[in-house]
Amino acid sequence: MSNPEKIALLTDSTADLPAPMREGKPIYVVPLKIRCEDGEYSDGVDITAEGVYERLHRGELPRTSLPEGGVVSDTLDQIRADGYERVIAVMLSSGLSGTYNMVRLQAGQRDDLEIAVFDSRSGSLGIGIMVLQLWEEIVAGASWETLVRERAPHLVANTFPFFSVDTLEYLRRGGRIGRITALAGTMLSIKPIITFSDDGQLQSIAKVRGRRQVQDKILELLRARFQSGRRYNLAVANGGAPEEMAEFAARLKAEFPNYEHFWEGVMDATLSVYIGDGVIGGGIQFLD
Repeated sequence: MSNPEKIALLTDSTADLPAPMREGKPIYVVPLKIRCEDGEYSDGVDITAEGVYERLHRGELPRTSLPEGGVVSDTLDQIRADGYERVIAVMLSSGLSGTYNMVRLQAGQRDDLEIAVFDSRSGSLGIGIMVLQLWEEIVAGASWETLVRERAPHLVANTFPFFSVDTLEYLRRGGRIGRITALAGTMLSIKPIITFSDDGQLQSIAKVRGRRQVQDKILELLRARFQSGRRYNLAVANGGAPEEMAEFAARLKAEFPNYEHFWEGVMDATLSVYIGDGVIGGGIQFLD
């Protein structure tokens, strides 16, 4: 694959890019940490979303924390050892985590790598598809200057994920509620639809009654964002709801058939601490 400027991509475990999606691509991932009653784990390394769901269901509320500084440093060392000279890092929204700031500070201390760090102002597959699309553009021959000055900022500003949560209880208990009112989600069968605000915090933008309405509402929100004539990618993700995601993926493809890429993902353990299971999401990313 063409990568004459020797560019690697760096993200964190909340980008929901499991090993098969990264295969053959220079995408490096630093795991966030999850503190549980029986010890500390690394997201995607020795704990998965399923492990978090089990803990939540039995009443435990795990805590999340930043990647270890040494792990970030070691990952950058590995990128250099693997022969890369430049790094584009796209990290979890600074409205939710200090990960972006931590990586930015570490990047500033390196003189062996040229590193550009971006605040995704997003999470989950919203980050993941920014990283995947940047790799598509590297392979297509985009220069470092173009990627860093134009394309990465464009993708941050033009990637729009929406997802439902089955309950707002975990967001409330974890202190990540942002602008979301917990009360609205505690009413029986009310399902909030959540996106990211301009400053990268979680924001409830719609509520529906019952799970059947969730897909309809997300499709409606995506239709409102859609602008014909623009090139776009699509993505879907789920947390503990794979059958619903498959059904939703088919509806999304039928609604917006002219996509360039369609990506599917599974929620990471870190975000699952705050949103629980029964999660379904979809997003659109405009390329021009």
